[in-house]
Amino acid sequence: MNILKQPLVTKKLSDMNSENVYGLIVDNKANKIEIKKIVEQLYGVTVVQVNTIRCAGKNKTRYTKRGLRQNKQAAYKKALITIKAGDVIDFYSHV
Repeated sequence: MNILKQPLVTKKLSDMNSENVYGLIVDNKANKIEIKKIVEQLYGVTVVQVNTIRCAGKNKTRYTKRGLRQNKQAAYKKALITIKAGDVIDFYSHV
């Protein structure tokens, strides 16, 4: 099971990086213990705290020539990871 899907890069989280808080989009079935273990293995940091948030999918409506189309965005799970002071996660080192 691939637990970590992608890093979450927003303005708010970029400001929180100075406080050693990083964001990741993770698998919906992953729990905090699994997330902590995989982050410590992949990035070689010490995880202090993991907070998870389930974000519900949003309904989207668009108007086209063929009429009204309604879709729904997929739901996802966000993890906010606090690491030990002095450690740094570089998401772009593997690119």
